[in-house]
Amino acid sequence: MDFFSLLALGMQVALNPVNLLYCLMGVTLGTAIGVLPGVGPIITIALLLPLSFGLPPEASIILLAGIYYGAAYGGSTTSILVNLPGEASSAVTCIDGHQMAKQGRAGAALAVAALGSFFAGTVGTMLIALAGPPLAAIAKRFGAAEYAALVFAALLMVAAMTRGGVIKGIGVALLGIIFGLAGSDILTGTFRFTFGVRELRDGIDFAVLAVGLFAIAEIVGNIASGDQGTVTTSKIGSLWPTRDDFRRSWPAVLRGTGVGSLLGVLPGAGMAMSSFSAYMVEKSIAKEPERFGTGAVEGVAAPEAANNAASQTSFIPTLLLGIPGSPVMALMLGAFMIHGVQPGPRMMGEHAPLFWGLIVSMWIGNLFLVILNLPLIGLWVRLLKVPYHWLYVFVLAFACVGVFTMGSSPFQVYALVFFGVLGYLLRAAGLSPALFILGFILGPMFEENFRRAMAISRGNAMVFVERPISLIFILLGLAVVLLATTSFIRRGREEATAD
Repeated sequence: MDFFSLLALGMQVALNPVNLLYCLMGVTLGTAIGVLPGVGPIITIALLLPLSFGLPPEASIILLAGIYYGAAYGGSTTSILVNLPGEASSAVTCIDGHQMAKQGRAGAALAVAALGSFFAGTVGTMLIALAGPPLAAIAKRFGAAEYAALVFAALLMVAAMTRGGVIKGIGVALLGIIFGLAGSDILTGTFRFTFGVRELRDGIDFAVLAVGLFAIAEIVGNIASGDQGTVTTSKIGSLWPTRDDFRRSWPAVLRGTGVGSLLGVLPGAGMAMSSFSAYMVEKSIAKEPERFGTGAVEGVAAPEAANNAASQTSFIPTLLLGIPGSPVMALMLGAFMIHGVQPGPRMMGEHAPLFWGLIVSMWIGNLFLVILNLPLIGLWVRLLKVPYHWLYVFVLAFACVGVFTMGSSPFQVYALVFFGVLGYLLRAAGLSPALFILGFILGPMFEENFRRAMAISRGNAMVFVERPISLIFILLGLAVVLLATTSFIRRGREEATAD
């Protein structure tokens, strides 16, 4: 099938009334959780994973994806109106967006953010569609050795780019791999790491781990910090930007889209880095950099375009390589696997309706967001008045009931508490729980392909360096670790010299 035939297939799936409804539900819920500080897409997707079991794969993935990129929109509303970012990626929007609100130009700032986000989201979606066919052609040359090398390189690169240092990052990933190997052996079927517990024979349930590691740990951390903002709204004013706003904002939107599209593909970069990078680019090339911080419309347009472009292109390594580059993408990968879909280079051929249906639904979802965000501004601001203790109690109760119904066993609740405590301890130690869950997902994938490659080569480990693609992946992963380690040593030497 050619490109346009595949897009037509995706449109047929996305325009299915049921899938349209779930797309609308996803982006609406995503906007709402983007508005609320402390309740991000990670928590919401983790909580909804148990409920997605009963949905068709297309509806489930469209719903969860809508929550993710919808949150990128929602964060801008409260950043501009009340100087309170619902998402980390929207923090930089507060700098100039809230200043515009104080000047009575909140409507213009919201319109620029919404239109710039829609443009960037459209470009990001097109990039996913265009990247699919070339990677599908490359996939035909992938064997077990290539897949094992790809997973190995991905784990090393993400560990090197995550907070806490390279050694700590690799350690957390290895811990996740150990938990991921619990259950029956892939080849022999014998039980391992079960410690006589019957519920562990099928392995640790991904949904329980995700809810505990992200939702429970995040809520406990937020309660412990006691950081709760107060809500003060500004006059919104006209929602239509002036001609000067359009003149200044459209080049910033283009540059922000480019920055976000590039950084969104990189593991560990994400929306927050994209928005901050786009803001710094605008400030560095501006003829009047002193305008930034006083209500420059470019300071709203660029970061909002960047974080929405990044939210779309972050699907590229997950869908086309099977390698999640962020915690949310790790949860999305888990959702695919729950429905028996293995993301990777072969996904576009083996699951074409799901792949292209998701892409088309992402564009439709972005259109929904533009239509929803501006008329419902008053509703989103009222959500900020929901008492935090009500919200957290509801989420905790929902989490416990959700995981219990999956297996109808108290063991699921005990596991939920265990992983909640583990996630909180990892955060308290300055380590990333995302690496744990990446190790949990990618570890078994690496083991399966490594053992298969060794069996095919009859125990010859040179198969990983004799095949060009696998050699490139291995060298790339080692190079990133070497660069990160060298940078860490150099920084430590400079600090010691300065002392």
